Amino acid sequence: MEQRQARTPLRRLRIPPWAEQEPSWRDASPALIRAATQRAAARPSGGWFVLAGSREVRGDRAYGRVVAGREVVAWRDSTGALHAGPGACPHLGAALCDAPVHDDALVCRWHGMPLGPGGRPGWATFPTFDDGVLAWVRLDSTLPDGEQPTERPFLGPRPPGAGAFDAVATVIGRCEPTDVLANRLDPWHGAWFHPYSFATLRVLSAPRANCPPAEDRFLVEVAFKVAGPFGVPVHAEFSCPDPRTVTMEIVDGEGTGSVVETHATPLRPGPDGAARTAVIEAVVAYSERPGFAHTKKVAAALRPLVASTAKRLWRDDIAYAERRYALRADR
Repeated sequence: MEQRQARTPLRRLRIPPWAEQEPSWRDASPALIRAATQRAAARPSGGWFVLAGSREVRGDRAYGRVVAGREVVAWRDSTGALHAGPGACPHLGAALCDAPVHDDALVCRWHGMPLGPGGRPGWATFPTFDDGVLAWVRLDSTLPDGEQPTERPFLGPRPPGAGAFDAVATVIGRCEPTDVLANRLDPWHGAWFHPYSFATLRVLSAPRANCPPAEDRFLVEVAFKVAGPFGVPVHAEFSCPDPRTVTMEIVDGEGTGSVVETHATPLRPGPDGAARTAVIEAVVAYSERPGFAHTKKVAAALRPLVASTAKRLWRDDIAYAERRYALRADR
């Protein structure tokens, strides 16, 4: 029996009908979720924002996104190094989001002005960081009074070694980053709101209101559903390394060390005046099973499937975040 279990992480789950599962509303204290969200929002950021997945920023053309109300463009030079700068050309304000890259510099499509890593008068580049999965940009003008910029982002846990598989998905919501955090810091909704993905979810421990940073995490027992009554049970921890990120790390069970990072990057208000936030979610999977090494061979085909699964979850979760934002706006 032990040998069969070692070959496969799948377990037959005892899943009650949706309406007959154990209600979680008594444990999902609004005050507890609010306190956890406020503690996360109060953490320092060093001025860093997730811009995109690392693979989205290429060396042949610019990648553009509005971050915290500022147009930002990013590109790579011939060595693969990441660069970023303002999204408007200093000459006559042309948008640089579709600028080609030539000789390591962006080339404005209006009049051919080259804008390289060294910048030029009226156009200074921003600090960047590439963690191998995500591309980050530092916008010092967004730092609150008293907070200093840092050399690198506050990164959460990642799997050990170089054998991990990663995929990144992005969803835009009509909400603020705090609404995304509040969704993720409510693990009790998992089996109720996402019954197609999660089963037998129990929150084993939740942080108290005045807990020290080392204890500011949720511990959850959950089974990821695979097919029918079969799933993969794990223990996972939810924590916040910075004010716009929630990391779920598998700490026991199949894929120990794997993480799902949810990053909430503020954009700018939409035409309706309401806030917009990009939810950029990175799945970084790892396993010590020998067969996992073959994942690298099919990574290009697997990434769109993983991203599609993440987006399906976020179609529901963004509705949760948008509802929270709408209720707050109506008050």
